[in-house]
Amino acid sequence: MYNHALKDEVCPICLGVRKIENAQTLIRQSDIVYQDEDVTAFISSFFIGNNKGHVVIVPNQHFENIYDLPEEVISQIQKIAKKLAIAVRGAYSCEGITLLQNNEPAGNQHAFHYHLHIFPRYQNDELYVYMLKKTPTTPKERLPYAEKLKTHLKNL
Repeated sequence: MYNHALKDEVCPICLGVRKIENAQTLIRQSDIVYQDEDVTAFISSFFIGNNKGHVVIVPNQHFENIYDLPEEVISQIQKIAKKLAIAVRGAYSCEGITLLQNNEPAGNQHAFHYHLHIFPRYQNDELYVYMLKKTPTTPKERLPYAEKLKTHLKNL
């Protein structure tokens, strides 16, 4: 309906969900903090300002945006978002959480596979100032964040 991906485009998020590691995707197996039959959650490949280690939740099946997403998948994403928000809050000792989800280019969607961001928030962190200044990271830089979250998820 409101799709913008090119017809034969290889989706880098689909590759990451399937645990394929190659030059077409930045997602690595070590980034994945949660996966079930419907959704996958991983540490973002980009650090944004003072909010490093934010989590991205995606459906395992390819849906470009919220308009395409079935209700039962939305429900599972929200259920896992709550669990991960609690884990992020505990693992990072942050003071709050922001959930962010963008649709279509005018809505600032850059990856054309539905995804929900979970940002750790801190007093005066200026997240929105840094939003357009994201910093690429390495799997090694992301690993401590993934390990912290996995530990907290086990205890929920």
